[in-house]
Amino acid sequence: MPPKPKFTRDEIAAVAFAMIKEGGVSALTARDLGARMGTSARPIFTLFKNMEDVKRAARALAVKEFMEYISDYQEYTPAFKRIGMMIVSYGIHEPELFKLLFLQEHPQGVSFEESLKDLNGMDDTCVRLVMQDYGLTEGEARLLFEQMWTHALGLGTMCAMGVCGFSEEEIGRRQGIMFASLLMFIKSGKLDQVIVHPEKRSENPGFQAEKHPFQLK
Repeated sequence: MPPKPKFTRDEIAAVAFAMIKEGGVSALTARDLGARMGTSARPIFTLFKNMEDVKRAARALAVKEFMEYISDYQEYTPAFKRIGMMIVSYGIHEPELFKLLFLQEHPQGVSFEESLKDLNGMDDTCVRLVMQDYGLTEGEARLLFEQMWTHALGLGTMCAMGVCGFSEEEIGRRQGIMFASLLMFIKSGKLDQVIVHPEKRSENPGFQAEKHPFQLK
């Protein structure tokens, strides 16, 4: 009969989570995790398949903490903007957990929708808030959400990686400008006029920028 594990999965995951929070994903090794728990690495692998499995359990705890971090959005108007600002704030105040949540490669490339599946339906919540506050259809609201989510993650990544820092006022201003621009564009009914592939002027001598309403002049 195999010996009873000294620790539970939850206890090991909690220590792994703390290690990542303090030193990043690279700080989580079997040897150091065992040492932190006062044992060897062997007991870890009686409960986990490998260290990737441990990291997934730690990430689940990070998701829970992140959802709690942004959970006060219902106390604010507009609620959707509060969510965006708190995403960036998480990158500032919890950079290593932000990296764990949003900057880890998937074993295979996944779609935008699939990348949000473990965030407890946050995408649907955001879409509902946008529909409710701005009178958009579900498709329009989802388009706006996807663009704003990408924008918020971009700002958060810049902060988490130490590229630059933003004040709360600057975060709000940058997101406000982006949101207002997207909202006006979506309501313009001209989505079909977006330039997807720019043309080389040499290949189209008759091309004139002013023909396109969204071409920069």
